[in-house]
Amino acid sequence: MTQQEESHTIAVLVENEPGVLARVIGLFSGRGYNIDSLTVAEVDPENGRSRINIVTRGTAQVIEQIKALLAKLVPVHHVVDLTLEGPHVERELALVKVTGDREKLVQALRIADFMHARLVDSTTESFVFEITGAPNQIDSFIHLMGPLGLVEVSRAGVVAIARGPGGLGSEAP
Repeated sequence: MTQQEESHTIAVLVENEPGVLARVIGLFSGRGYNIDSLTVAEVDPENGRSRINIVTRGTAQVIEQIKALLAKLVPVHHVVDLTLEGPHVERELALVKVTGDREKLVQALRIADFMHARLVDSTTESFVFEITGAPNQIDSFIHLMGPLGLVEVSRAGVVAIARGPGGLGSEAP
């Protein structure tokens, strides 16, 4: 019986220094693992730490191997599989460009309003919408814009955080 691949969101707290991201990416590419989404930002300037959010797919065994390999990398401080740890919040930002005639653009505006997307740029022939939400909401919005003249999508990648009082690398439960 083969194990089923599942999507996992992994948060990694690292030193904010040159080469760290390259080592993390090298770990994935060197073993043939794919990264579906990757975001990186400094989250603790005082202590020089950054947070890397990685969305990847794999069997339970592959995900465990990824976490173990990440934890061994220097200068990784903490690795958490948010998917397994419990409830968490995931959000993503996307810019979506639609072009078309007036009728299609009006339809796009209606869908955007319904899905809480904001119009951030407009010309007589195109609209650019900004949408923030769970990745599946972004996927749905993009799918609905397809027949209306979707020409370009730019996605920022998934950011995620655990619900409750604890934090990445904290001692709180």
